[in-house]
Amino acid sequence: MPPPLRAEGGFPVVGIVGGGQLARMCQPPAVALSLTLSVLAEAEDASAALVVPHSPVGRHTDLEDVREFARHCDVVTFDHEHVPVEVLAALEADGVVLHPSPAALVYAQDKLAMRHRLAEMGIPCPRWAQARTRAEVEEFGAEVGWPLVAKTPRGGYDGKGVRVCRSAAELDDWLSAVGEPGTLADGILLEEAVDFTRELAALVARSPSGQAAAWPLVETVQSGGINTEVLAPAPDLEAGLAAAATEGALRIAGELGVTGVLAVEMFEVRDPQTQHTSYLVNELAMRPHNSGHWTIDGSVTSQFEQHLRAVLDLPLGDPSARGPWTVVANVLGGEHPDLYPTFRHLMARDPGLKIHLYGKGVRPGRKLGHVTVFGAEGGTDSLTALRERARHAADYLQGVVTA
Repeated sequence: MPPPLRAEGGFPVVGIVGGGQLARMCQPPAVALSLTLSVLAEAEDASAALVVPHSPVGRHTDLEDVREFARHCDVVTFDHEHVPVEVLAALEADGVVLHPSPAALVYAQDKLAMRHRLAEMGIPCPRWAQARTRAEVEEFGAEVGWPLVAKTPRGGYDGKGVRVCRSAAELDDWLSAVGEPGTLADGILLEEAVDFTRELAALVARSPSGQAAAWPLVETVQSGGINTEVLAPAPDLEAGLAAAATEGALRIAGELGVTGVLAVEMFEVRDPQTQHTSYLVNELAMRPHNSGHWTIDGSVTSQFEQHLRAVLDLPLGDPSARGPWTVVANVLGGEHPDLYPTFRHLMARDPGLKIHLYGKGVRPGRKLGHVTVFGAEGGTDSLTALRERARHAADYLQGVVTA
């Protein structure tokens, strides 16, 4: 481990466990806020380690690695939710300031715990059940209809740990592992397959003193279980639904005691008889989130700056959008390992693009970065043109198109 950090002028040191792209994107606002950022990276060439000067290598699963890292930090936050419960408990016992706290983070780590708690709060969610046996799976299927969505309570992300099942037999391998230590110790989360019109995300931030702020709701577009596009704000969103969903997200943050950024992924559903729209909460993430990458260029205060402000209990920044529309298209890896020539071409072809790459090696299907475009004019035509520009840029970087 390197020697202890010394923040200039009494400014605090913020530690981030995990060296992924979320930690990487906290570096520019940390510099602007005069903060020192430190990252516990899994490797010397981890995404954040390439841009954060103080990035000791260590494992987020190793208590001594994390404990030694935390010793040099005024506050510790997280790039992901996968730090083991026992590591978090030990840090808390050591007096380390953790944001979010383990008591809040459990609801992002454990989907069964999340469903139980949100149900207690009366937050709208899909119908769900906890299953340990094939008989319990069959009973829930008979109640809500097939297919079902089955999820591992812990460890899933980007479509991993999720299955759409048309019979209980399709879950026999998971059911055989129920009760064993690991992701299926407490059983499987079953959910109804929601007939939704689109997916939305509410992004809010909350500080330890209880100040909170919310960005406009966005629409997220998924492909193969991976978020590939974000439209901010969500087009044609009913004002009542926007207000209800935002209020729900802020209430979740407050009642769970979340500190930092909270993303609430939602389904928009429409009643076929009344045509009334409402929302159902799908997932929670207690960190800067892919649905909020638009805020880097499209909001007065980005989610990364806001997260740093929140975990330090600084006054929160203005979450307002800078213009009518911002569109983000995520860049996935293709067959071309050298991105720099395509990067240069896109900068010349469309100077209004904002291209954010994460310093990762190219691998087919791997999330390598995102491109952002924004417009000063409202209207459907403007949004359509922005989407076309963003999609073309992402496809060009991936090698899907060559002109």
